[in-house]
Amino acid sequence: MTRPATAVPLAGALIGLTALAGCDRPAESGVQGYVEGEYVYVAAPSAGTLTTLSVRRGSEVTAGDPLFALEVTAETAARNEAYRRVAQARANLADLTKGRRPSEIASLEAQLKLAQTAAAQSERDYARLQLVGASAATTKEDLERARAARDQDRQKVAQLEADLQTARLGAREDQVRAAEATVRAQEAALARAEWDLAQRRQAAPQAGLVYDTLFWPGEWVPAGRPVVALLPPANIKVRAFVPEARVGSIRVGGQARVTVDGVAEPFPGTVSFVSPKAEYTPPVIYSRESRDKLVIMVEVTFPPDTAAKLHPGQPVDVQFQD
Repeated sequence: MTRPATAVPLAGALIGLTALAGCDRPAESGVQGYVEGEYVYVAAPSAGTLTTLSVRRGSEVTAGDPLFALEVTAETAARNEAYRRVAQARANLADLTKGRRPSEIASLEAQLKLAQTAAAQSERDYARLQLVGASAATTKEDLERARAARDQDRQKVAQLEADLQTARLGAREDQVRAAEATVRAQEAALARAEWDLAQRRQAAPQAGLVYDTLFWPGEWVPAGRPVVALLPPANIKVRAFVPEARVGSIRVGGQARVTVDGVAEPFPGTVSFVSPKAEYTPPVIYSRESRDKLVIMVEVTFPPDTAAKLHPGQPVDVQFQD
């Protein structure tokens, strides 16, 4: 049967289109890969009911933006209790270092003055009896009695002077050190309570895309369970698999160009990692033929503005610049 006259021009047109389409494809030296994202999972260290979810999936956040909050009733009460314990410990320490109250010290001072007056009188009585000791009107017993009264009054004065000095000094040094240690322990407990309370509200540790939210308000969130998954632009990379015969020419820090379907211009990147081991290794001893099946994983990273245009899971073609 005679072929239609239009067949030859049509075949030629198809060949021409194929050639044009081939111009947009990477050169034969390119390798296949895909976009990979390393997510930042934000969680609270303790369990609780999710009360506030401040972001939604697909939104952009900057460092410090609020993400979510858990119920804080118990943590607020614990913080308030720890604060009161610190105040009590500090008051006890201040009381120990100040000594007795002014009214108690005034009472001791008054007693000391009375004792000093009595001691002065007993000194005069004893001295007078010594002067007249030779007369018949003074007996030996009277002189001994006067001496004993003088000594007793002296001891009373010395005792009150010591009591007054002790009252002004305050507590013993070991008691003060123990009170200071109690204050430090209570302050540490307060710091822990404040930290526990602060952890009930989580903010974005860095800028990025809210890739997913894993709980809804009202749900119980177990301790350490992520609530929000972030994808910072710096954590987006391309993983390509390079034949074993070519990996020797690829170095960390080298340049690469990544082509994505539907995007005319390739994305420039930098080789950040070359795997030290082969992927998809055949379970046989290496031979010249089996080496062709070996591939090495290579990772390519991008500036943040470029990485933001890539999406995890996208298939890409990668060309490495030797």
